Amino acid sequence: MIYFLTAVIMILLGVLAVVYIRTSRLLIRLDDMIESAANGSFSECEYSEKRLSRLESKMYRYLTAGKTAQRQITSEKDNIKTLVSDISHQTKTPVSNILLYTQLLGEAPELSGNTKKLADQIEQQTEKLSFLIASLVKTSRLENGILTVQPKEESVGKLLDALDFAAQARKKNIDLSIGKADGISACFDLKWTLEALSNILDNAIKYTLAGGKVSVSAREYEMFIRIDVEDSGIGMGEEETAKVFLRFYRSPRVSQEKGVGIGLYLAREILSREGGYIKVTSKINQGSTFSVFLPKTNSNLSKL
Repeated sequence: MIYFLTAVIMILLGVLAVVYIRTSRLLIRLDDMIESAANGSFSECEYSEKRLSRLESKMYRYLTAGKTAQRQITSEKDNIKTLVSDISHQTKTPVSNILLYTQLLGEAPELSGNTKKLADQIEQQTEKLSFLIASLVKTSRLENGILTVQPKEESVGKLLDALDFAAQARKKNIDLSIGKADGISACFDLKWTLEALSNILDNAIKYTLAGGKVSVSAREYEMFIRIDVEDSGIGMGEEETAKVFLRFYRSPRVSQEKGVGIGLYLAREILSREGGYIKVTSKINQGSTFSVFLPKTNSNLSKL
């Protein structure tokens, strides 16, 4: 009896050992599949479906489908890049020519009052079209990785000093104040962050009535540098603060003003790719404050 029990136990241990070895090998192969898929080196030719278990076959088909989908996405991105380049190239010259011809037409001394007015309107609409095309191309290139932000340690003071809006503010009789940020640095792409901050400041001046105030200031926190663009403008309700960063969103209250609703969307996209973010507080007829947060170190950067 003892010999019989010993034999049964030995057989069970042998079966368990075989199951353990097979399971370990299965997990190792599955781990290799997942690891190769994660680092982008998965290749269908490395595996023979005839030699795979049922579970491995399912994982293999799943990863193969993902690889195919990735190739399709890459192909679509390449097509978009080509399309964006074509649009940029094909529209630049015609729009520039229209703008040039309308400007020359508007300077002609023999034009009557109504004709000159129409020429001015054509010029304004052409400038709007040119701005729209440029913004769309810029946004598309950023979204599709054609243009990338390259954050590095930069002077925040240098960023604020590059904001050139004094003439625009004087034209509207607005008191513009841009503070200093000497000795403060953050991790950001100077060119693109200037683009983002300029879009925000341009809106602040645009939607502030004559005689109002706009200020730009910076303060330092433990992990971020905060830049506030504060205005005494028309403000907005709470329901709109969640919409202003959407592409093409424009408040019905400012429909008469120039703009296409891309500036704040582009600003948010730029800042998020740098590991920063933007938020807004506002009340109707009491102004708005747009707060830009820039990371102080590379450790805060987004992986997008």
